[in-house]
Amino acid sequence: MSLFLPILSLAQTTPVPSSAPPLQEIVIPQEVRALPGQLDNIPVFNSNSPELVLKEGILLSTFPSPLQDTSGVHLNFPFKGRFDIFAHHVAKAPTPEDLRTLYLGIILHNPEQEPVTVDILQAASYLSQPDAPFIELPSQVDNSFGKVYAGPGSRVSSDILRGYRQEIFPPQLIIPPQQSRMLLNLPIPVRSWEPPLNGRSTLMRLHSDGTVYAATLAKYAPLDAQGKERSPTLEEWQQLLDQSELAQPRDRTPTPPEVTTGQTIYGRVAGVSQGSQWQAWLTDSPSTQSLSIPQAGQAFSYGLSTLPGGTLGTGQIQSAPMLVRYPDTAYLAHGNYGLQYSLTLPLVNPTNDHQTVTLALQTPLKQEQLHGGLNFLSPPADSIFFRGSVAIRYKDDANLPQTRYLHLVQRRGQVGEALITLKMPPLDQRLVKVDLIYPPDATPPQVLTIRTQK
Repeated sequence: MSLFLPILSLAQTTPVPSSAPPLQEIVIPQEVRALPGQLDNIPVFNSNSPELVLKEGILLSTFPSPLQDTSGVHLNFPFKGRFDIFAHHVAKAPTPEDLRTLYLGIILHNPEQEPVTVDILQAASYLSQPDAPFIELPSQVDNSFGKVYAGPGSRVSSDILRGYRQEIFPPQLIIPPQQSRMLLNLPIPVRSWEPPLNGRSTLMRLHSDGTVYAATLAKYAPLDAQGKERSPTLEEWQQLLDQSELAQPRDRTPTPPEVTTGQTIYGRVAGVSQGSQWQAWLTDSPSTQSLSIPQAGQAFSYGLSTLPGGTLGTGQIQSAPMLVRYPDTAYLAHGNYGLQYSLTLPLVNPTNDHQTVTLALQTPLKQEQLHGGLNFLSPPADSIFFRGSVAIRYKDDANLPQTRYLHLVQRRGQVGEALITLKMPPLDQRLVKVDLIYPPDATPPQVLTIRTQK
């Protein structure tokens, strides 16, 4: 079951011919290990429900509730210090004639008596059209210059992985006492596209020296005196925040965690999740400092973005917990959109033989328990489950430091190509670092696989 279907509907997909060979399930025997480490405690303002917005309103508000307000629209969660903002929403013409432009606004409020400075450390925001269309790409492409992407989730995660701040964002936002300022005020136009459908993905890493509240809002463009669309003003955004209800239509209500039978609806996220980064040293055991490569002809894997019903036999749920959420949205941040995995592998060849070792990202079938190994499809299914960039830092076979950025496209059940290949002499040690920001538009889980060739 695909976890995140609506955003995938923006993709350009190639129909499978009726003569295409049937998909065959294959089992590759290999161990799957729980990922060491854990999520950090950085709060993430996580706005992804409703994904499709047809009626303007509040998408997510962590503002305090006004007196006498029992609507539950405002979640009363203050941010201070490091925090992230993730927002992804889609606009679609409600009727063929209604081609108004929907604006996405992110507003920050300073409740204190002194000015608050918000440092915009990294930030990116892109449209599906024309900024980052869903184009067909090979399964693995060199992305050294950050110019390869397919979809806005792929592009924003690539930018943030490199530590970029897009030029549309200033380095700082200073908010006067008791006032609000717009962090983002950008359109999601549909008029020029067929079908009239567009999406915007945004990811930011921020630091505030004082308390701030945040809200994402959706509003159709007002008209100027000449009848042309214009950007909403701060005052108009503030009025919407003060008077509006939640944006519509609401997404499917998730299955409660205690219900373990029947179809699982994971739901989309609207709230504050906990965890911006997962750092891990992958070693043989907590008491050792190295990771022994597999025996010749064997492999082992570490789960990435594992979730209930898809822990691949590890029992490990990596989905970020929700600190606050709306009752009709996801109980956990399944998919971990925008979360950075920073994995260090101190590889060692403990044998007296030369060994050839590969690292690969793979997209096995989602399973709770394994039966003999990881399950893949041959050929992989047509549906794309991962598209985004991975950074690999390592010393090559000439002992020279290398950094590779690769853009990957993987379909459901795809085994995946090697990211790097190392020829390791006897007793050789290699430090390998793998970083990826789990891209919006991906469907979990994936695995990082270390394999020693025969």
